[in-house]
Amino acid sequence: MIKVGDALPNATFTVMTADGPKPQTTDEVFKGKKVVLFGVPGAFTPTCHRNHLPSYKDKAAEIKAKGVDAIAVVSVNDAFVMGAWADASGAKDSIAFLADGSAAFAKATGLELDLTARGMGVRVKRFSMLVQDGVVKTLNIEEAAGIEQTGADKMLSQL
Repeated sequence: MIKVGDALPNATFTVMTADGPKPQTTDEVFKGKKVVLFGVPGAFTPTCHRNHLPSYKDKAAEIKAKGVDAIAVVSVNDAFVMGAWADASGAKDSIAFLADGSAAFAKATGLELDLTARGMGVRVKRFSMLVQDGVVKTLNIEEAAGIEQTGADKMLSQL
């Protein structure tokens, strides 16, 4: 599993643009930047939609005021779902929505979560991390229900 001090693995996300889905590599997202990345098991799922994403949307200005260049969310959903979530949440101007549709990034980081028994397939664990120039500086993984370890308040305390 990825840990503090590790470089993010090379991976390609899909992002929704005005011209449709487009690939975006980890280098394009993180190289030369300070980025807060958080992962959620699923777009539109209750805790992700009502608590986790809104915590970052509501604190985006405070986070960026601490020298963070960008905030991004990753989920094992396709780009169409992530684009719809960006629109529905009102967060598309403050947060980048990264689709990891085949869980390639989740698996490469060791942050995959097998929810097959619950009918959801392989997902990504609920996590947050500060990434500077592609290197993990802080890493928080939620071991219980909720967002105490991975929400925006915790990340703000680490910046």
